[in-house]
Amino acid sequence: MMDDPRSYYSVLGGLDYMIPDVAEPVIRQVLAAKASVGDKPTVLDIGCSYGINAAVHRFPLSFDTLRRRYARRELVELSSDDLLRLDAHFFAAWPDRGLANFIGLDISEPAIRYAKRVGLIADGVVADLEENDLTPEAARIISRADVILSTGCIGYLGETTFRKLLASMDRRPWVVSFVLRMFPFEGVAQALNEHGYVTERLDGATFIQRRFRNCDEFEHTLQTLAALGKDTHGLETEGLYHADLYISRPAEDAMELPLCEFVTIASGRHRSFGPRYVQVETDEGTLVTLEP
Repeated sequence: MMDDPRSYYSVLGGLDYMIPDVAEPVIRQVLAAKASVGDKPTVLDIGCSYGINAAVHRFPLSFDTLRRRYARRELVELSSDDLLRLDAHFFAAWPDRGLANFIGLDISEPAIRYAKRVGLIADGVVADLEENDLTPEAARIISRADVILSTGCIGYLGETTFRKLLASMDRRPWVVSFVLRMFPFEGVAQALNEHGYVTERLDGATFIQRRFRNCDEFEHTLQTLAALGKDTHGLETEGLYHADLYISRPAEDAMELPLCEFVTIASGRHRSFGPRYVQVETDEGTLVTLEP
């Protein structure tokens, strides 16, 4: 990844990437529930990249607001070092309205370095836990987490990562996972269950991640979901990646405070304005087309 987030916002913004925005209201509800039984929680954001979730949660900003900012000619022309210094002042100028502190985990050292230096995350760990173990220093940082958050990395990492995270912690954090429907969650849920966790899926709602990049990605996703026996009508067939929400908590916490009592529904399917790959029914059968 690059030393600063301009390319990140440009590429994903061009695909109507929105999961940080549509997930934020639910994350806020979860953190409010967690804070009601203790101090201000610390969130470990897995796959935190440049600290996007922290920015959207802590400040009155959205992914789209930041995308437009980084697309401005004045910022495009800056060096990475100059942009970093400017961003540190930019974020410091906003009142922190967040309910939590953030630490990050990502495989990208430049992304973690940026997120720390501009003040979006208090600390960060660069690691690929699917392949490697935590260092003692990384375990020390991660052990502070009261909530583990993922808004799109499950499927690229899985139960191996979560087993290593939980094994490094004395506390038992809540785990909030937004998972694309094409990726099974059973392996992660089983790993959490082995540590005494109960996993609940929010029924009746999905959360938009982004538009499909091209026709191949669209058709591959539909084929993958069909193989899993999942109905895509009115969901991915409309040209958008959909994610389910899973919340995993120690059994006693889940029993004391049911999921339906503190999480309400949010979505994002009507927020995408770019062209989508969709399925249409014709006399010749089902065809794939690009809907403007």
